[in-house]
Amino acid sequence: MTAKKRALILTADAGFGHRSAANAIAAALREKHGDECVTEVVNVLDDPRAPRGLRASQSDYDRVARDLPELYKIGYKATDAVAAKAMMEAGVQVSLYRAMRGLVDERKPDVIVSTYPLYQAPLGAVFSLTKCFIPLVTVVTDLVSIHHMWFNSYSDLTIVPTAAARKLALSAKIPAKRVEVIGIPVHPAIAKERRAKQVIRAALGWDQKLTTVLIVGSRRSRLYVEAAHVLNHSGLPVQIVLATGGDKERYAELKKTKWHRPTHLYNFAENLQSLMPAADFIVTKAGGLTVAEALACGLPLMLTDVIPGQETGNAEFVVKGGAGEVVTEPRGILESTCHWLLDKGALLHTRAVNARKLGRKRAAYDIVDRIWELARRGPVTKEPSQLLALPRLIEFFKRLRAKLG
Repeated sequence: MTAKKRALILTADAGFGHRSAANAIAAALREKHGDECVTEVVNVLDDPRAPRGLRASQSDYDRVARDLPELYKIGYKATDAVAAKAMMEAGVQVSLYRAMRGLVDERKPDVIVSTYPLYQAPLGAVFSLTKCFIPLVTVVTDLVSIHHMWFNSYSDLTIVPTAAARKLALSAKIPAKRVEVIGIPVHPAIAKERRAKQVIRAALGWDQKLTTVLIVGSRRSRLYVEAAHVLNHSGLPVQIVLATGGDKERYAELKKTKWHRPTHLYNFAENLQSLMPAADFIVTKAGGLTVAEALACGLPLMLTDVIPGQETGNAEFVVKGGAGEVVTEPRGILESTCHWLLDKGALLHTRAVNARKLGRKRAAYDIVDRIWELARRGPVTKEPSQLLALPRLIEFFKRLRAKLG
């Protein structure tokens, strides 16, 4: 009997997007090749061999992005430069080598998928120092503004969501044959949903006829409570669906609210992709995965929070594509909603048509096809070429007393 292939999908929990992408790929891989493949999703930063500071950076991400956006923007731009990228790569090669080497040795994967930009460099160190090169697929989780840490010569395939992202990859000297535009992977449930909105709403216990606004928030979202309140007092013929992203304090606050419009409140909707097809538009932050999921559902977007740098391109992609708007204050949410609902929802309909054009609801399946091709090939043994200045890397490890295993 042929042994099952092993797919290792690496992610992180700096925001929800990286893990959502990883889970979408894992679900599609299990659906298509579950009898032939063992699939595992792992957060390397949670490994006890990873430095404590990198583990803590996941929880710091939301706080810095929310409270210090200008500082975040400066840091993003500074580290996106060529020289800074080289320094960061050397740093993560050393700091994550032990954790990455341990995971590779323990899992013995036939293919590795990374949905996080810090993992490619340490994987390259593992490959080069062991001379065992495991097929590596990098899946970029932002639409247009892509940090250069995503782009690395160790990846056999870099999957990007847009033509603009592909240009960035090529400018980073990634060979054209190793870059493919497929999209950000969204959960396969979105591609398989065939029911009409009214049918889904009935199953969820929502009003079947009212225009439905889905408001999605997290700890770094500034306006989602205000968005709910302004629509609640607008007198518009809408129903409000709120998902607070596990923010217990705001969930408790909203539970106490006197609602004047039909409202459905969720603390943490793990099945958010099942709520989106039932809505008419979404009010949310400009995270790559949330935007990709909304577009895959044909759902127009009002974007209330845009992280300077990485999410700027996401917002521009939505606006230029005619699938939504950026709103920066509660009044803007009310004004845009009124405009979208005029003339029997003519503009809302146009936004929905444009969203469907931009969406790639089968991206996870298409990505899995590429992953499976590489898994069937499996690891190869070879001497490192120009990928690393190997003697210098070894000396770098020795100076910092890194354990090479």
